[in-house]
Amino acid sequence: MVGRVHSIETTGMVDGPGIRYVVFVQGCLMRCQFCHNPDTWDRTGGQVMNSETLFADLLSYLPYYTVSGGGLTVSGGEPLLQADFVKELFEKCRSRGIHTALDTTGIVWNEDVESLLQVTDLILLDLKEMNPEKHRDLTGVYNSSVLQFAERVAERNIPVWIRHVMVPGLTDHPDSLDEMGAFIQAMPNVERVELLPFHKMGEYKWSQLGIPYRLSDVEPPAEEVMRAAYRRLTRYISATKFPEMGQCV
Repeated sequence: MVGRVHSIETTGMVDGPGIRYVVFVQGCLMRCQFCHNPDTWDRTGGQVMNSETLFADLLSYLPYYTVSGGGLTVSGGEPLLQADFVKELFEKCRSRGIHTALDTTGIVWNEDVESLLQVTDLILLDLKEMNPEKHRDLTGVYNSSVLQFAERVAERNIPVWIRHVMVPGLTDHPDSLDEMGAFIQAMPNVERVELLPFHKMGEYKWSQLGIPYRLSDVEPPAEEVMRAAYRRLTRYISATKFPEMGQCV
């Protein structure tokens, strides 16, 4: 089976446990204001690759993933848009005992996605914003399908790491963090919460694509602000379940 791939990272360190082979697929339904890879949005872009070629390349690095407790992560773009392709990759990994992780916004739910989740070991779920109107302004779409995805994954007890990007003035309001914390608390399958600081490393891509970038004047949040926000986000959750600070990249 073939899919559209934006890029590959062979020694990923931040997209799941251990050292990971990270496949960034092409195509996304969201248009996040803080996206650092807007070049992944176009569903007709990227390079057409088959699962056999990708898996063979992954196997050439397998000792690194085995020793570190790593594996394969498929990110994006939005991997749920190519669920069949991702499923075939994950099935190949499962046949060799290789850990699989899905980095997703949870924006899609259909039979193909349900089938993919049956061979998924870990979900990295990006929660952007709880308020539906704010979510639409931030990403271009409402978040009802995202929250439904989270609830369905919780029902299936698939391990989840929650990710939230802290954008000053947009996604850092205390009430929003409280609402998200309460939502996470109700998910018994959450193993980790990662609060990620906003950055502008992908701003040049917006310029290259001729897309107006609305966050040019926004600066990354200070470390003490991040720590305070993390404590607020996780204050209703068992203190023994998560570290003092989630992974920051």
